[in-house]
Amino acid sequence: MKNIASDIRFMGGLFIAHLLMYFTFQDKSIFWYIFSASLLFLISYSIIMEELEDKASFGTIITYGAFSGGFLYVFFWLGYSLIDLLNLPFLNQVNTLYGHFSPSLLWHYIVLILIIIPGEEIFWRGFVQKRLMKHTNIALSIVFSTVLYASVHFYSGYWMLAFAALIAGLFWGWLYAWKRSIPLVIVSHLIFDLFMFVILPFK
Repeated sequence: MKNIASDIRFMGGLFIAHLLMYFTFQDKSIFWYIFSASLLFLISYSIIMEELEDKASFGTIITYGAFSGGFLYVFFWLGYSLIDLLNLPFLNQVNTLYGHFSPSLLWHYIVLILIIIPGEEIFWRGFVQKRLMKHTNIALSIVFSTVLYASVHFYSGYWMLAFAALIAGLFWGWLYAWKRSIPLVIVSHLIFDLFMFVILPFK
């Protein structure tokens, strides 16, 4: 694990990701513009610095991706329902998050599907987690990459968003370590977001 600190590509990628995500959350009026540009840059960085893995067949990608994305949505829905049932104060933060960061225009949905979802998985699983797996065991690589993924969401000012990223990141990190397929994890993330923002949003 000590060797990861001397991995210039890894440390450079993390620094750039934190810098970009810091500016992404500074002005909510231009959030979607900066977020899209940031993920485009991180996609480019990842592809240049690390070869992407895809060890799953097309059928496995679609089947496991769709099922896992739906499963994760149900898990989040149960959590939200419990918060609502117990009337916990977290409910207001969830609703605020939807108001501030949910896609609302057609182009938001387009970049979400074509840039943001693939970009997050390519960088955080395909680059960060994969490089961590070279320096430590699978379990630790999942945990560390997920904590790093969640950490950039604190720039939003909402700890609930970072917590949601932590839960989802653990799930997608495990899925990637299991199937070694970035396209599969992208499909899972896509299905999850479609339920969250289009089909059955929590509001």
